[in-house]
Amino acid sequence: MSRLFRLFAVVAMLLMPTLGLKASLIDNIATDFGPRDPFEVWVKVDNSDATLTVYRGDYAVERIHGISIGQRGASRMRVRGDKQTPQGEFRINGINPESRFHLFFSVDYPTPWNALEALNAGVMSRVEYEEYHYFLRRHGRPPQDTVLGGNIGLHGIGEGDPEIHGRFDWTLGCVAVTNQEIERLAELIGIGTRVVIR
Repeated sequence: MSRLFRLFAVVAMLLMPTLGLKASLIDNIATDFGPRDPFEVWVKVDNSDATLTVYRGDYAVERIHGISIGQRGASRMRVRGDKQTPQGEFRINGINPESRFHLFFSVDYPTPWNALEALNAGVMSRVEYEEYHYFLRRHGRPPQDTVLGGNIGLHGIGEGDPEIHGRFDWTLGCVAVTNQEIERLAELIGIGTRVVIR
């Protein structure tokens, strides 16, 4: 993606609430999910074939089959409690090595894009939208208690049943892999790694 195009995307995102534009007008900007540079390490979660792939640029470094996502699948418009995995582009913003899911890589959901889409869809009120941005500016991370829910990430199964993991989507919205697989991911990804869920 060129710098000029990226600049246009940022300006458009900032102006959309002011101008009353709909998020769908610039969907193409939000769905450019390729590598940002030839050496970028990034993750793609593909719901259609239940895989998680770690890339370096366009090269697949590691591919995990048989992942589990939210019990009700994946959706671009997720709300709190709907047991769906949010689709879009996120960044890892925290690592919990003492999670009940063995290791937990949290992502920055809900992003400003998610909040904007929720505002335009009438899911989030203008007051809630402004409170979201106030919290984001003040804390440097998105609030986890909005109507869109939170606490989304990549994790292992902890003490969970590997057989259930292998047969069903069982999470409340996260992306789950086995404990051995999350340990392997910990060798490849970290804070700031881009995660694309589609």
